[in-house]
Amino acid sequence: MARSARRIYNGEHVPPAFNRRFSKEQTRNQQSFHFQEMAMTIRMMIILALILRIAASQQLYAQPVSLPGPIAGGRTLLPNGWSLSPAGKHLPLGELPLNMAISPDGRLVVVVNSGTERQELTVINLPSWRVVQRVPLHRSWLGIGFIPSGKELLVSGGNDNSVLRFAVNKQQLTLVDSIPLGKPWPENHIWTSGLCIHPSGTMAYAVGQESSTIYLIDLKLKNVNTSAHLPGIPYTTLYSVKHNVVYVSIWDSKAVVLLDPQTLALKATIQVDDHPCDLIETQDGRRLFVACANSNSVDVIDLDNLVIGERLICSLVPGAPEGSTTNALALSPAGDRLAVANADNNCLAYFDISKPHEGRSLGFIPTGWYPTCVRFDSRTGDLLVASAKGLASAANPLGPEPGRNNGKVQYIGSMFSGVLSRIPSPTVTNLARWSQAVYHNSPAAEPFAGVDTSLLHRLGSGMPPAIRHIFYVIKENRTYDQVFGDMVEGNGDSTLCLFPEMVTPNQHALARAFVLLDNFYCDAEVSADGHNWSMAAYATDYTEKTWPTSYGGRGGEYVYEGGTPIVYPSAGYLWDDCLRNGVSYRSYGEFARNGSGPNDSARGLTPALESHVAPWYHGWDLDYSDVERVKDWEREFVEYERKGDLPALEIIRLPNDHTQGTATGALTPRAFVAQNDLAVGMLVERITRSPYWKKSAIFVVEDDAQNGPDHVDAHRSTALVVSPYVRRHAVDHHMYSTSGLIRTMELLLGLPPMSQFDASAMPMSAAFINTADTLPFSHKPALVDLHERNRKGTYGQSESDLLNFSREDAVPEEVLNRILWYAIYGSRFHSPPSVHNASIQTGVIREDD
Repeated sequence: MARSARRIYNGEHVPPAFNRRFSKEQTRNQQSFHFQEMAMTIRMMIILALILRIAASQQLYAQPVSLPGPIAGGRTLLPNGWSLSPAGKHLPLGELPLNMAISPDGRLVVVVNSGTERQELTVINLPSWRVVQRVPLHRSWLGIGFIPSGKELLVSGGNDNSVLRFAVNKQQLTLVDSIPLGKPWPENHIWTSGLCIHPSGTMAYAVGQESSTIYLIDLKLKNVNTSAHLPGIPYTTLYSVKHNVVYVSIWDSKAVVLLDPQTLALKATIQVDDHPCDLIETQDGRRLFVACANSNSVDVIDLDNLVIGERLICSLVPGAPEGSTTNALALSPAGDRLAVANADNNCLAYFDISKPHEGRSLGFIPTGWYPTCVRFDSRTGDLLVASAKGLASAANPLGPEPGRNNGKVQYIGSMFSGVLSRIPSPTVTNLARWSQAVYHNSPAAEPFAGVDTSLLHRLGSGMPPAIRHIFYVIKENRTYDQVFGDMVEGNGDSTLCLFPEMVTPNQHALARAFVLLDNFYCDAEVSADGHNWSMAAYATDYTEKTWPTSYGGRGGEYVYEGGTPIVYPSAGYLWDDCLRNGVSYRSYGEFARNGSGPNDSARGLTPALESHVAPWYHGWDLDYSDVERVKDWEREFVEYERKGDLPALEIIRLPNDHTQGTATGALTPRAFVAQNDLAVGMLVERITRSPYWKKSAIFVVEDDAQNGPDHVDAHRSTALVVSPYVRRHAVDHHMYSTSGLIRTMELLLGLPPMSQFDASAMPMSAAFINTADTLPFSHKPALVDLHERNRKGTYGQSESDLLNFSREDAVPEEVLNRILWYAIYGSRFHSPPSVHNASIQTGVIREDD
């Protein structure tokens, strides 16, 4: 919570600053009864005004505040409102553990970690349950397996486009060879993914997800023997002893293909549910289990007839929308139990599969955050689970400045290290207890409590609805403390505030005039998943598992904002939801490609955006002013006013608070952010002075919070809600997320949820009221020079000049964060000067617009 000097106060507790100030004032005026009386009168007026203002806010902060971290019952609250209470005992891994292999003798498990900052292998001795080795890797991704003798381990080399060979001796790994599949990225786009090893130990099969190719590797000759093109993006591969075929899951084509193991010729294609990833075959070779990440399901293929004979639904609630992210499988040593990792439900689904076509759910097992791999320990029957994001979220107050945290930069993209959990063999008793815990942790399984949503239902489904038009503004990458850390009304840390009221007067004025949300969290870590969460309340397993490689500078293109269907959730995005339900919509720069010239119009990058994109609006282009973007938007808005046909949903991208660091000739960081702030103020004013204002709501959000520090959580960010039906001069401490904001908009527009996350998220109903206040907003002029350019020799200029600002997050954000910090605060950490409103210092309460 905020320090005592910044605490939220009510009518019974006057802020300490007022007491201190007026004590001094009375001392100065002791010689004059007249001045004493005036001071007391002014003081009482201030206190009365504060009481009236706070009463008007209806005490939104009266209930206890929920913050990410430990909560009752030994659970851990995540920023998205879900909780963790993982079963078993845990060992720390590296960043983004994706896969693991157990040695043939059952004594070692090796985990491949494919994160942003560091990629490595973690070697664990199972009997002693301790890490015995960590092996740094240049590049890696997913594929790992022991040869049958246990003397070698093969690992996919990721965008090094190779397969790595490690000798195994006395529980230690030694790199002995690297078999190239092509030249490293960017010369060749292969991205080595899953692999499997022939039982003879002489051949291996590896797939390249970017090249859509499978490679047959001769381990004796140490070369690629054969390669073949695949009908889509592959995830992994599995060799069948029973059928002498190679299975490959085609991640983007809803298919599993069967290949000849010698020629790699296609033998059969079996259609399955969306995003097939992990594969496992029963010992008798009669069934193949396929984890389908976008469908909450496991498809069971009858291998005698090559058809789907059974489908196991893994979600916590039958008929749930996508969001379980069913992505990994394990068969028990006896072959009668199936453990399924539900990455986004933070649990395992556990099935009795002893009888074909009669799969039966036995319950759920709580895990760490985002489980990506599960295996059985054949010696003990214990379950081994790798969870990619660990056991908790965390704050990053030491964020961008090296030297304050033993030299380690707190960057959200590399803060969350995974864990390996060892869970005792499930029994009826512990499954009952664990299942109860999973449901308790998951708002998708039990409705949220304590918040009245009837208002939003009335506003969204009334005849006619009170709110008919939503303006959804997407900005780039700021934390709460970076912008609102100086607001004493909320839980901020002013020492982390890089863009205070002097730089962002409009956002501050809007937060004060309407409602300050100081407990809002982005569901995403970076822009790659951020724009998906912001538009779909979900990011697919493809997005979550591939962006760390790209953001770590190891290769891969930024493909996360349209044009690449594997990124799309099955339910699509907000515009798809609108299209299905007859709600009109328009995008200004979001999921759109800018026109290549003055006579070329912008293009929508998903099918439902075709003809729904403003043709002359600039999306991502930091050389184009956000102020000009608002003017471009206004040109269409004028026509909508004239014709009376404004779309129900407008999505408006204002990206320039991203900045260009201290690049030569570029605007300074504060000029960029001030420009963005002015654009927000102008946009809101224009809407509030239009005929549409009385039936509108404006939501302003950052797609993620990766670009700076925050003392509560690295996911905490700014959000604004503006409407005649939004409370005035209020502070709302309820814990909200991106998905909750989307759910609010869906309720107002009469749209169904798209995923488990918006379906279960707490909407922002506490910020709304039944009666309208249509007083318009007047934007604040910029208080800094909007044309201010980086001076020659500014800190980080040579680094900034080498960064690629041509597209979202092409720059290493931890580098940009450091540059911004030094550019604003200098090379030594210090608290920024306190900012005091002059009107308060003179004893006058200023009415917000």
